[in-house]
Amino acid sequence: MSEKKKLVLEYDILASPSLIFRYVSTPFGLSEWFADNVRFRGEKYTFIWEDSEEYAIEIKRKTNQFIRYQWVTDEDDQSDYYFEFRIEVDSITKDVSLVVTDFAIQDELEEAELLWNSLIQDLKSVLGSA
Repeated sequence: MSEKKKLVLEYDILASPSLIFRYVSTPFGLSEWFADNVRFRGEKYTFIWEDSEEYAIEIKRKTNQFIRYQWVTDEDDQSDYYFEFRIEVDSITKDVSLVVTDFAIQDELEEAELLWNSLIQDLKSVLGSA
C-alpha cells in the first residue's frame, strides 16, 4: 500500500465553536452534511453513503476544540492515519475557522481536497454560514 500524505485544510466559518462542534462530533450533526446517515453504538461510528458503510472510532476529543476519528479498516497501518476537525478562534478578531486534517495517497490528494471543499460548503449551508 502506498504511504498516505497528510492533508490540512482551513475554512473560515461564521458560527460559534460550540455549534460547529455539535455538527462535527454527533451522529445527528454529521448526518446533516458529512454522510447520508451516521449511527453510533458502543465505541463505533457507522457512516452510511448510499450503498456503502464505513466504520470509525473516536480517538481524541476536547469539547468545542477538536475531535479526531480513525477509520476502522483491515489495513496494517490504519493506526497511522486519522481525520480530525479542529476549531480555532483568532484571539484578536475572534474569527472562527475549522481546520480539517485527513490523509490520502499522493495521487488522490487533489481529489480529497475537492471532496472536503464540497463537504465543508455543505456544512456551512447547514450552519447558515454559506
